[in-house]
Amino acid sequence: MTALLRRLPGSICSLWRCRAVTHNRTSHLIPRDGARLLPACSGSLTGYSRGQSRWQHTEAGGPVEVDLKRLEGEDDGIVEVLMCRHKARNALGHVFVSQMRELVSTLSNDSAVRVVVFRSLVPGVFCAGADLKERALMNNSESDLFVHGLRSLMTQIASLPTPTVAAMDGVALGGGLELALACDLRTAARSAQMGLIETTRGLLPGAGGSQRLPRTVGITLAKELIFTGRRVGGQTALEMGLVNRAVDQNQTGDAAYREALSLAREILPQAPIAVRMAKEAMNKGVEVDISSAMAIERMCYARGFLCVCVFVHSHKHIQLPPTSPRPRWEPALCPVLDRLLWRRAATCVCVRRLAGPGSVPLQTVQNALSQQFDVLVGLWVCVNVLQLLQAALL
Repeated sequence: MTALLRRLPGSICSLWRCRAVTHNRTSHLIPRDGARLLPACSGSLTGYSRGQSRWQHTEAGGPVEVDLKRLEGEDDGIVEVLMCRHKARNALGHVFVSQMRELVSTLSNDSAVRVVVFRSLVPGVFCAGADLKERALMNNSESDLFVHGLRSLMTQIASLPTPTVAAMDGVALGGGLELALACDLRTAARSAQMGLIETTRGLLPGAGGSQRLPRTVGITLAKELIFTGRRVGGQTALEMGLVNRAVDQNQTGDAAYREALSLAREILPQAPIAVRMAKEAMNKGVEVDISSAMAIERMCYARGFLCVCVFVHSHKHIQLPPTSPRPRWEPALCPVLDRLLWRRAATCVCVRRLAGPGSVPLQTVQNALSQQFDVLVGLWVCVNVLQLLQAALL
């Protein structure tokens, strides 16, 4: 590889070095989309390690506008994305968007993450929307590239495999509300103001708002909000289904965040694979007709069902007393050799152990693993078995 890079032109070599990010156990190769707009290309993410700091952020060389905090102890598995562009009220500028995309990229491949909470460290503000002052300095091609990156960011957030919660303790306007709409759940203070106000600026929602708002509150109400550019408070947003929970603001100004954290703690003890599969089934099913959606649900159910069988098979020797706390579900398969999973046989054994000896006939399980998705389940099992063998050899 070194010899090959020496023969490449200098510009290509520098681009390769610019796009490479240090790779360790927990960091990943992160594409630097939109790097042309950044003042420097050297700001890579600091690799996160449980033995090191629980904070993850961009390295020195530029302002930190988006940060990451991993909670510990009983809240281990909850990750907070912190928006901290104080001078511009968390306006969506190119540095902000680039740092956010890098952090979201790391979260999408981190199996230790159970719930992601998006919150603001700027008092009274969740996100003020696009940075119009910065946009005014861009030419048409740069503006198009930036809007494309902004739209891709919202898609990245919506595509995260784990549940996401937006905590709106202040204004969430334009792109700020679009960011919240990209999350699965939303909490808001009753004093918060939110709306897609682009039409009052001669624009229209360009980062998914015109599509996600109708899917959230209905097409008729979404048209009214977008056509008029109206802002709504937290209580009104709750009544129209825009947010899941609305609370009175407290003296510290973080009531919505505390409510979001409470919601995340309700999700945390649930089986992570089941939660992920449920999110995938709903997100994909809502985009297609009911027949296709049922097929998607069937496939996701099979994958989640298989994980339940593996969990039961892995813990068959553990006898928990009735008063013991609920076990923490882990997205890992059972140890090697006697617990290797064969697609049908092991599933039958696990189901019978779960429901009682002889209570589940073989044909019932075979029908559950029908030919329509049997191959996909088999491939999924093979991949996890290979991961098991790799972990056993290390």
